[in-house]
Amino acid sequence: MSQDQIILFSLFGAVFALLLWGRFRYDIVAFSALVAGVMLGVVPEKEAFSGFGHPATLVVALVLVVSAGLVRSGAVFLITRTLVDASRSLGAHITLMGAVGGILSAFMNNVAALALLMPVDIQTARKAGRSPGLSLMPLSFATILGGMVTLIGTPPNIIIAAIREESLGAPFKMFDFAPVGGIAAIAGLTFVALVGWRLIPARDDKGSAAEDLSQYIAELTVPDDSKHIGKRLAELDKDAEKTDVAVIGLIRDGKRRYGQARNATLRAGDTLVLEATPDALDEFRTALDLALSDTERTERLTAGGDGVEVIEIVVTETSRLVDRTAETVGLAWRQNAVLMGISRNGQAVKNQIRKTPIRTGDILLLLVPRDTGPDVTVWLGCLPLADRGLAVTENSKVWMAIGMFAGAVAAASFGLIYLPIALGLVVVAYVLTKIVPLSELYTHIEWPVIVLLGSMIPLGAALEASGGTELISGKLIGWTEGLPAWVILTVLMIVTMTLSDVLNNTATTIVAAPVGIQMAQTLDVSPDPFLMAVAVAASSAFLTPIGHKNNTLILSAGQYSFGDYWRMGLPLEIIIVCVSIPSILYFWPL
Repeated sequence: MSQDQIILFSLFGAVFALLLWGRFRYDIVAFSALVAGVMLGVVPEKEAFSGFGHPATLVVALVLVVSAGLVRSGAVFLITRTLVDASRSLGAHITLMGAVGGILSAFMNNVAALALLMPVDIQTARKAGRSPGLSLMPLSFATILGGMVTLIGTPPNIIIAAIREESLGAPFKMFDFAPVGGIAAIAGLTFVALVGWRLIPARDDKGSAAEDLSQYIAELTVPDDSKHIGKRLAELDKDAEKTDVAVIGLIRDGKRRYGQARNATLRAGDTLVLEATPDALDEFRTALDLALSDTERTERLTAGGDGVEVIEIVVTETSRLVDRTAETVGLAWRQNAVLMGISRNGQAVKNQIRKTPIRTGDILLLLVPRDTGPDVTVWLGCLPLADRGLAVTENSKVWMAIGMFAGAVAAASFGLIYLPIALGLVVVAYVLTKIVPLSELYTHIEWPVIVLLGSMIPLGAALEASGGTELISGKLIGWTEGLPAWVILTVLMIVTMTLSDVLNNTATTIVAAPVGIQMAQTLDVSPDPFLMAVAVAASSAFLTPIGHKNNTLILSAGQYSFGDYWRMGLPLEIIIVCVSIPSILYFWPL
């Protein structure tokens, strides 16, 4: 080995040892390794930060923003209401989400499939009171597995098809990958759903924070064009239960109705009195297409152009609100703010919330013009609660958001536009249509994940440029000389999987596919089974968070450590090899 190769292999060894140790955060480890590579001369200075402009890094950043847009538009609530039941057991939930993720990723890019389903999974975990880390990794693995089935499901398949066309004169077709990839995907999904998720380390139940959030007494109004007009109030119980909202009363003509309220027939302008957390209130409002109680003021706020935000404040003894109502203090006309709810340590609020005298210690939920929260809080003489990322769902733009996303994914899937460009156009469209406020554009990006990818990609490129990957390829051909074909295919898959766990799966495919063709020519057999072996193996990056973009996307959201992935990923990769070799030899004979 050359000196550069020795240095790079040592750097990779040190990086993975430190990441598995877990003492230092993954982005610091990766960036330190990059700096060390530059100082030692194995990474060119001009290429040191090329990873931050790499398509893989950009896709991860853009997908996070797109996911936020899908949440804010109500698209995630739409899917959650129709598909997901938080009362399901964890195993049943993982089975359902894995099946949906696998099917979607077969017909759209698997990164895009995860972008759509990841916020759904997180919302479901929140409602079920469990950590998202228990289900996000199975979902990520399911979308990776589903991508193996078709040409457009994952980049390695597209690259393999292109290499076959260059070498053999014809590419693989759309469903040529289906027999082998489909069997591998089904076997993998079965393992993930039945056994794999149980191997994830137990986590702190940080997804159950909803139980610790303030329960507000809030009001929502039935609009004039509501589809719920004519229904009995009790008929809303199913939607209320599904969104963790308690319907506790009805206000009509300014009067609170008791007793007979549950059997009352809803009319336009009726106000529902609810008890809910802020997120649950927003989901219930979106699901039933209800309006905030101060409709006129809300319409002025949303028409203002800069958007709105939700804040939570605690009323102090010196607040101008003490013993006064939001109406008498002029909250609406003086500060252009809407009182959405009151939390009073579990005590009942018997009047309309804007006509309820405020007490010291009350927690108020306010809708205010964007970026005016601190000013409103100071004017009221209150204290702000810690920002929990509360937002108002723009449910009027749900189909616009879904249409933009679906159009971009379809165009990218059929090769009409490059995926990073397609996602970039979606982000721009979301900002222009105010689905994602400009002020929040960068807050949704997990920067430690970006630093991890941006640092590791130049190191991987340096390993390839130094001849390190060719060294591995040459050794592989030498080791397999004279062995049976199935053994050679097995070794090729294992080595390709290992490389894919360390390098980007696209780079792995580019390196491994020519090696596979060369092996086939040496044995004087068809290269197709070797290309299929590379295609499946390159997509099977389950041991680390850096081998596949989907694994990187869930790293922060699931609060995983670097060493969490191999626990489920290692047996999954073994299963993929065991089912793929017989399938390849049957469907693509030598």
